[in-house]
Amino acid sequence: MLKEITVVLLIGLLAWTYQAIQPPPPQICGSPGGPPITAPRVKLRDGRYLAYKEHGVSKDTARYKIIFVHGFASGRYDEAIATNLSPEVIEELGVYVVSFDRPGYGESDPNPKRTLKSMALDVEELADQLGLGSKFYIIGLSMGGHTVWSCLKYIPHRLAGATLLAPVVNYWWPGFPANLSTEAYRKQSLADQWTLRVARHIPWLTYWWNTQKLFPASSVVALRPGIFSKQDIQLLPKISGRQQHKPRVTQQGVYESLHRDMMIGFGKWEFDPMDLDNPFPDKEGSVHLWQGDDDRLVPVRLQSYIAKKLGWIQYHELPGSGHIFPYADGMSEAILRALLFGEGNSSL
Repeated sequence: MLKEITVVLLIGLLAWTYQAIQPPPPQICGSPGGPPITAPRVKLRDGRYLAYKEHGVSKDTARYKIIFVHGFASGRYDEAIATNLSPEVIEELGVYVVSFDRPGYGESDPNPKRTLKSMALDVEELADQLGLGSKFYIIGLSMGGHTVWSCLKYIPHRLAGATLLAPVVNYWWPGFPANLSTEAYRKQSLADQWTLRVARHIPWLTYWWNTQKLFPASSVVALRPGIFSKQDIQLLPKISGRQQHKPRVTQQGVYESLHRDMMIGFGKWEFDPMDLDNPFPDKEGSVHLWQGDDDRLVPVRLQSYIAKKLGWIQYHELPGSGHIFPYADGMSEAILRALLFGEGNSSL
């Protein structure tokens, strides 16, 4: 009898464990019981939809067309360039910017097969369907930097220029010296170290790890105060209005948005950004990397190392700045003018 009870309990425990680690299916926008569709969307070749939002002047009159890629736990409403420019500057420059919900976020369909390459191809197809022309600019903020690196790898011929704003780094990129990346990794909180370890080494536990209550998980998801620099805290009121859109960001489920970002961002990459070639050897365009030296999320030492390895990148290190520096007064205009005209460059 004891043996039978043990077997039953073991089977029950295994069943419970299996259910606990399985993410629920996403609530697809427009599906029965799913969130409503409120945004304009384009249909991709594989049948998925990408939701987008347009900013600035119209496409027909624009001199410069830019795709903006949002970061972690955000969406198309979190565009950080055109929304921080005055109407006069937008008209002067003739800038059109389109932001979009990355797959699984907001109202863009999840992509269970999402890869670094698929992200670049999504950008290319979005540009084609919106009629942005043979070349366009791209700007990525934080986790959105992964898409910019992917575009530099897979579709450099489509880019007129690119900007990375505090792009999240993968501590396991082969180009980093082991001692440098290990030191930076160990400066993260233990909770974040374990969250990244799970996403990289046992990704099938990512959902469970980030939803269980036994151990502290990601400090970024929890928005713990320690992730914000002094400047970040000062800038938070400037983006407080965006909180009204937060419920929509993960309305289709956290697994295909936040968790897949973690698994791709900190998993094994298909390429090492530090092996990329200069996409503009004839200086017909430029690539910029902006980084605050008081960023609590992205180690400035790793960012500066990347910039030194890729001598063709124009590196802008901002003293006293944190992770959300693009929202500081005047920063969006400075970022944009550097990308479009090379104004105010400071390269290594």
